[in-house]
Amino acid sequence: MQVILLEKIHNVGDLGEVVKVKQGFARNYLIPHGKAKRATPENLKLLEEKRTELERAAAEKQTQAQEQAAKIEGLTLQITQKAGVDGRLFGSVTNVDVVEALQGLGHIVEKAMIRMPDGPLKHVGDFPLTVVLHTDVAAQITVSVLGDTTGAPTV
Repeated sequence: MQVILLEKIHNVGDLGEVVKVKQGFARNYLIPHGKAKRATPENLKLLEEKRTELERAAAEKQTQAQEQAAKIEGLTLQITQKAGVDGRLFGSVTNVDVVEALQGLGHIVEKAMIRMPDGPLKHVGDFPLTVVLHTDVAAQITVSVLGDTTGAPTV
């Protein structure tokens, strides 16, 4: 399906590009989230009229993301989970836990912005994570997982 991108999307294209994507991706994600429109002659004409407005809005979003990244960069979060004596967690620390910890500090992020390259954290320790605030803006944080052995079974 041919769509016109209304913002830059990682691994798809830039603002204003006409790209071919799979139908499900366009119907279920791009179009409902306002990230793209169908590539019709009317929409192409409309895009050319609104291009400067869209570019200004995209630049504004990127500036806001850079400001937020400057505040988050190098931040260390401490998350406590129940753990066994060997340091393995009962459960795991997921991106939702990281988002809740960041929101507790006053930073607004979505769970899709947290990149956990090795999946959920299942051990006690310090883990470097990336927070992608915009397609071109990312911040590095450290999550320190602490073990709470008070309710752990002993052997």
